[in-house]
Amino acid sequence: MTGLSPEEIERALASDLPGWRHERGEILKNFKFGSFMEAIQFINAIAAKAEAANHHPDLENHYNRVRVALHTWSENAVTEKDIALAREIQSLAGLD
Repeated sequence: MTGLSPEEIERALASDLPGWRHERGEILKNFKFGSFMEAIQFINAIAAKAEAANHHPDLENHYNRVRVALHTWSENAVTEKDIALAREIQSLAGLD
């Protein structure tokens, strides 16, 4: 699997990943929920999808906010795997 070009990444984000950004070699988005427990439930749902895909994002929780960042470690780049998981995460958040 090869890394995507900056143009390919921007095109994918613009097509169906609103709010996602491409910065410093990763794609990322901040999500906000109504409570701490909603944020944790979201993280748990991401964890299940990520484990099934054997592709693990960086996750940060700050009370009711979750920061998700994706890049493919083996390629040291953003790949199609990251875009695919971002789409699943977007769907989990009810934002598809």
